[in-house]
Amino acid sequence: MQRLELIHKVSGASLTDAMLRRYDHTSGVLDLSSPDPSRVLFGPALTIAYLPYRKDLASRANFARMFYQAIADEQATGAVLVMSSGGIPEASMGGGTKLSRLANHKMAGVLCDGRLRDYSELREYPFATYCRGEALRWGGDRVMPYAANIPVALAGITVAPGDYIYAYQTVALCIPAAGVDDILAEAYQIEQDDARFIERIRAERAADVLAQGSNEA
Repeated sequence: MQRLELIHKVSGASLTDAMLRRYDHTSGVLDLSSPDPSRVLFGPALTIAYLPYRKDLASRANFARMFYQAIADEQATGAVLVMSSGGIPEASMGGGTKLSRLANHKMAGVLCDGRLRDYSELREYPFATYCRGEALRWGGDRVMPYAANIPVALAGITVAPGDYIYAYQTVALCIPAAGVDDILAEAYQIEQDDARFIERIRAERAADVLAQGSNEA
């Protein structure tokens, strides 16, 4: 099966289990918000790093410039824009107007560890959006986009350009590009194993389980 087909047959839990069998670093983000959490976000990461606002450095803090630097050497179609908040997760990092560029370039969506404005607009776009929650106030005097196409720290995990991003409902996962096919295959096998286990549980009898003294679930 192709990646985009497989990703709809696995869960965040099975992907995480598959990651833990191969890697020993933290890779997941919890407690996310989305204008439409029923959309699955999946694709290779293009990154923009935000920093706390400084007036003397703000001349280069232009979202459009950072966006086009991020996608300059990449195929933007199907990619995920990952934006790190610079340690200020309550600030707005953008909204429906700036992020309309993702629709123009047929990107899969955006993941950030700050807030975003204009949920009603973002819900209407064809891409998926995941962040820390909706903002009302403009955040340009608190955070500024400062660098593109570099590894970024996102809510306690490292995301490098090219890593694969998965997000759904309230969680996200970063999968190293070199291992994405193995992780997807492993996650799919975990789903198959769990389905068989559910069938066994459906047929089990309390007396048999108590007699066995098993440690299984």
